[in-house]
Amino acid sequence: MIKVSAAEFQRNIGRYQDLALTQPVAVTRNGRERTVMISTEEYNRLKRRDRQVLGLDDFTPEMIEAIAKTEAPEEAKQFDHELDE
Repeated sequence: MIKVSAAEFQRNIGRYQDLALTQPVAVTRNGRERTVMISTEEYNRLKRRDRQVLGLDDFTPEMIEAIAKTEAPEEAKQFDHELDE
């Protein structure tokens, strides 16, 4: 990641916009990172990874029944010991 002061960023914004297409550009103020510029492609990739949090009221009775009938895969048994703690 490239780090650049806010003043330098303002003087050469076009250069840093171009660089942000291939790597993040951290803009600093008083030596501390304040913002990061990334490409829209990277931003959209990260947004696709966002997760939606649902409450129980968001599920239909059919969905709840399907969840109740779900069984963990056999490989998950290796983590059963973690439930004892």
